Amino acid sequence: MQTEIWRWDAADIAHAIRTRAVSAREAVKSSLDRLDAVNPRINAVVDIIAEEALAAAAAADDAVRRGDAVGPLHGVPVTIKVNIDQKGRATTNGIVAFRDVIAASDSPPVANWRKAGAIIVGRTNTPAFSWRWFTDNDLHGATRNPWHAGITPGGSSGGAAAALASGIGALAHGNDIGGSIRYPAYACGLAGIRPSFGRVPSFNPSAPEERPLSTQIMSVQGPLARRVRDLRLGLAAMAQFDARDPWWVPAPLQGPPPKRPIRVAIATDPGRAGVAPAVAAAVRQAASWLADAGYAVEEAEPPEFMATVELWETIVGNEVRHAMLPSIEKFGDKAVKHSAGFMDGRVPQLDLPEFSKALARRSTLLRQWMLFFETHPLLLMPTSCEPPFAVGSDQGDAAAMTRLVTAQRPLFPPALLGLPGVSVPTGVIDGLPMGVQLVAGRFREDLCLDAAEIIEARAPMATPIEPR
Repeated sequence: MQTEIWRWDAADIAHAIRTRAVSAREAVKSSLDRLDAVNPRINAVVDIIAEEALAAAAAADDAVRRGDAVGPLHGVPVTIKVNIDQKGRATTNGIVAFRDVIAASDSPPVANWRKAGAIIVGRTNTPAFSWRWFTDNDLHGATRNPWHAGITPGGSSGGAAAALASGIGALAHGNDIGGSIRYPAYACGLAGIRPSFGRVPSFNPSAPEERPLSTQIMSVQGPLARRVRDLRLGLAAMAQFDARDPWWVPAPLQGPPPKRPIRVAIATDPGRAGVAPAVAAAVRQAASWLADAGYAVEEAEPPEFMATVELWETIVGNEVRHAMLPSIEKFGDKAVKHSAGFMDGRVPQLDLPEFSKALARRSTLLRQWMLFFETHPLLLMPTSCEPPFAVGSDQGDAAAMTRLVTAQRPLFPPALLGLPGVSVPTGVIDGLPMGVQLVAGRFREDLCLDAAEIIEARAPMATPIEPR
């Protein structure tokens, strides 16, 4: 039914608009109606852009009628996270003191999606400073997971994931420095991709100064989607050149064909720190599906896995201590102060020579992992070693926090090393979504997405859903 276009994939919406089977206005209106119906229950979209979106849809329909060349996302309704610049909107990053930081221009991901024809229907919630795996803050309030209000929607792109899982928008923008795309996708039953460092241009014109080095080389922008084919579409549009990002690399989205059969390394319990039975079962199930499709799967863990995990904590933690923790103490809410304070306490203080050695160590580990990918082009492992956590699990004592961080260890190596990682659903267990993570060598998103599509084809369709 055309009244339920909000259920459609982004690729189907774009095709229908190009062929005039539906109008951009119908697609955007359907998304906005869905937003009105479910957002009061989940609080995922915290800045609704209805009037501007409908005007953009009218312009998109005029372009189709004129026969203009249109982009791959022409007329597709999308959402943008509140921690990147969108012209005329507040870049709050979930912080009360930043509620009036109005962007003068678009950041590259926003600009690129607009160039591709996407229509932004709203901006999605994030924890304060985007520095938690949970999504609530004193400015915008808590975002609820549509699967279960007591379970985190993930963070920091929790608003993006909750909105998308509920049918608000066909694509969602997110960013990831320690799992902030992959974990919300996992928690909400979606597909999400953390692209390779350098794949998608990034820059916030409103930022008063450049980001610290670790943030520059580990934080990436990327899409979340309900289907893997939409991830491809959203990534290709977002990855276009922007001169404002000197790290951007013109790497092809399709790499050379790997030797067949493609060898997949299966790390069911990476780091050997324990994994929940449901998570281990999901990894084994995904491995069997890949084997059925002709992949050669075998148990193998990348080199120095835990050293890579610990180095992420060390490098990021030391830079956060100096570059972000003072602002968190000054402007942050109680929840982010508690979470950030615990994370800070885990990380040893490094002087400049020690920090330089840590950065150098990153290259050593990346070299080892790249050699590993020469023999095993694809790595299959958990997204998180436990099912999605209960809301507020990062507000407990040291034991609770240690359990949380330990479970998230599969999220850190791709971020440290600038590698692509895709979180893809494998089904529903005990009423909650479950999924796995696929990782490959630099700029081999295509290998991750190809395997993710095979897993997706065997897993029950999980979203969009009615918030519960």
